[in-house]
Amino acid sequence: MAYEPRTYRTRMAREGLTGFRVAVKETDLWVLAVRDFTPEVRQTILQERQQLESYLAGHPGFLEALAPWPQDPFAPAVAREMISAAAKTGVGPMAAVAGALAERVGRALAPLSGEVIVENGGDIFLNIKNPATIGLFAGKSPLSGRVGLKIDPGWGPLGVCTSSGTVGHSLSFGKADAACVIAENTALADAAATALGNRVPDAAAINTALEWAGTVPEILGAVVIVGDKLGVWGRVELAPLS
Repeated sequence: MAYEPRTYRTRMAREGLTGFRVAVKETDLWVLAVRDFTPEVRQTILQERQQLESYLAGHPGFLEALAPWPQDPFAPAVAREMISAAAKTGVGPMAAVAGALAERVGRALAPLSGEVIVENGGDIFLNIKNPATIGLFAGKSPLSGRVGLKIDPGWGPLGVCTSSGTVGHSLSFGKADAACVIAENTALADAAATALGNRVPDAAAINTALEWAGTVPEILGAVVIVGDKLGVWGRVELAPLS
């Protein structure tokens, strides 16, 4: 798959933090921290990927599974997080891989940096001390780039992940321009965003999909955009973007 420039990263900035990119194979992260921790981030990615790739080699069905995978206490920690997230949202475990890796990198940096933000293809782990606003990219929707989510640091470390049936290469069975989930765990947010998007074949399904989000205890809030229609549920505060 050819690399697509992630131009939105030019707008990802935060006072007092340094932004840097670290890419290893398919894992392509943008990190904001108190300084450039490229060596530490690269080492964490390599370790996590090696464990996950070894598990995939011994469990070939894991990669293609579109339904939850059986619990496996012998799987590496990153795979167990993906399996748990998939079980809670009814999707395959690989739907959680980007969020799981983002959080594991973020938590590895937490002792070194008072604030850490890790973005992995639109899936974001945040450990922040001051409020932040995350813009929503929704493809050709007129709302794309015009609305953001205000994140309260009092919620603690969390994940904000977005799936789309009209943008990018990720598998989705729905037609949402953006299905975004805020959750206590980034792997869960990632899997839930996929599950949420799968439930949106058209704008008429927005409310029903958001009702589903309310049945998953770890989900703090959710947003769905289809064309010029937007729906929200839970602990969501929207902010206009210039």
